[in-house]
Amino acid sequence: MSWKEEDNKLKKTFEFKDFVEAFGFMSQVAIIAEKMNHHPNWSNVYNTVSFELNTHDAGDVVTEKDHKLANEIDKLTD
Repeated sequence: MSWKEEDNKLKKTFEFKDFVEAFGFMSQVAIIAEKMNHHPNWSNVYNTVSFELNTHDAGDVVTEKDHKLANEIDKLTD
């Protein structure tokens, strides 16, 4: 599934085997997001992690920063 752009957000949900795998993925994303200084809006319920990316400094719209973060997130699941 690819990222979907709607309501000025890039959205995608990832599903994992269990909570531990989902949490490990979130830890990896957190390190990348901190290095990029671009932090996602996300949620986690058991084995799923959902993202809604946009750039607050640009007026809560999707920018190149969001696409770059989305690409880095996708690399973690390849």
